[in-house]
Amino acid sequence: MKNKTASFTEGPLLPSIIKFTVPIILTSILQLLFNTADHMVVAEFSEYKNLAVGAIGATNVITNLIINLFIGLSVGAGVSVAHAYGSRDQKNIHRIVHTVIPTSIVLGLILTVIGIIAAEPLLSIVNTPKDVFPLSATYMKIYFAGMTFNMVYNFSASILRAAGDSKKPLIYLTIAGVVNVILNLIFVIGFHMDVAGVALATTISQGVSAVLMIIALMRRTDGCKLYLKKMCIYKPQLTKVMQIGIPAGIQGSIFSLSTAIIQSSINSFGPQALSGSSAAGNIESYVYMCLYAFNQSAVTFVGQNLGAGKYDRVKKSFMMCILCVTVVGLTGGILVCIFAPQLLSLFGVSAVATPDAYAHALIRLACICLPYLLCGIIDVTTGALRGIGSSATPMIISIVGICAFRVIWNYTAFAAYPTAVCLYLSFPISWLITCICQFAAFLIIYKKHMKAVSECGLLSAEQ
Repeated sequence: MKNKTASFTEGPLLPSIIKFTVPIILTSILQLLFNTADHMVVAEFSEYKNLAVGAIGATNVITNLIINLFIGLSVGAGVSVAHAYGSRDQKNIHRIVHTVIPTSIVLGLILTVIGIIAAEPLLSIVNTPKDVFPLSATYMKIYFAGMTFNMVYNFSASILRAAGDSKKPLIYLTIAGVVNVILNLIFVIGFHMDVAGVALATTISQGVSAVLMIIALMRRTDGCKLYLKKMCIYKPQLTKVMQIGIPAGIQGSIFSLSTAIIQSSINSFGPQALSGSSAAGNIESYVYMCLYAFNQSAVTFVGQNLGAGKYDRVKKSFMMCILCVTVVGLTGGILVCIFAPQLLSLFGVSAVATPDAYAHALIRLACICLPYLLCGIIDVTTGALRGIGSSATPMIISIVGICAFRVIWNYTAFAAYPTAVCLYLSFPISWLITCICQFAAFLIIYKKHMKAVSECGLLSAEQ
């Protein structure tokens, strides 16, 4: 069976990057659309309606905080496979795959235990309203019960993308998403299961995507081929995955924490501002997913070429991803601002019906979505740094430049001038600072790699 793979160590870069990234963008957008479908079903057909939607939303901060820590490890898996794939080390790829899959299963089981046992305490910590607390707890427990499927899918997708195949994760997610929507309708309308039905549908659909990914790996004919009986955790491979993945996970979790703090400030503006911010945030998420796709492209292209020892293409891959994400970011930001009235109306926010929410949404879009290209550049640079094996550096820079800066801004500048503009300006300013530092870090680390390669070459020649 022919493998859907691609080596990015030769040939023109721009067409390859576009061809590789588009399926990732579509995958991300589909995820958002399916999540929206979940909310629409429960809002329309659930006995509790808006309470059910609120109950699901109340779990987001907790689930993102916990899951991001573990999902970050899949980044380490992708980088490891990309390096081995670039150097054509099939034995190493085999060991990475057979280490990563059992690791994802173990992590999923750990998450299940954490989610089920700690659901109520964690919901209490974030002050979940009493009227939605029982529904939130039910949703969270069922959702985390299927976390093994979530982990297996994400780690398997990282493996396939690192080997150059970004289409299968899209196809399998599409199948799982359709299953999810159908089961939502059956469980919520047919069996009146409300949030439990939505959570159960999500768990089953994740199981479908995980099984399809495992089958795809088992059918391969290269080093990525999975043999269930040969699954074994190899210490060297696991160590590399952890070295790259743990900083990525920590960065993702701290991002979620800082976002929660900013959200508390948004809440202080009142329900209309919260409604407008939520609508704008939903629109921004589609732009962000288009930008973040280039992060994964940078990991794969930089990682493969580093593994192949083609350092000139490492830098070219990085710069080409920067160019692409800049164009997409500019285009997306401008289009969103131009068509803001129409887009906001899709989320029930308009200048006539909800003028206060509409005004707040426009401020947020202008301050955040218009300069979103800066965030995209940061993501690409982070991916490139991880692609060359440096994961702690972007973590530290992002935590200080984005998370810490926003928290400090929130309690200083925003405390002195408590306006929406002042609050949202912390986003582009933090992006600009981090963008400059990340870019400089990549150039410095890249030069160190080049110097090390040069010195090794001279040493070999002398010997």
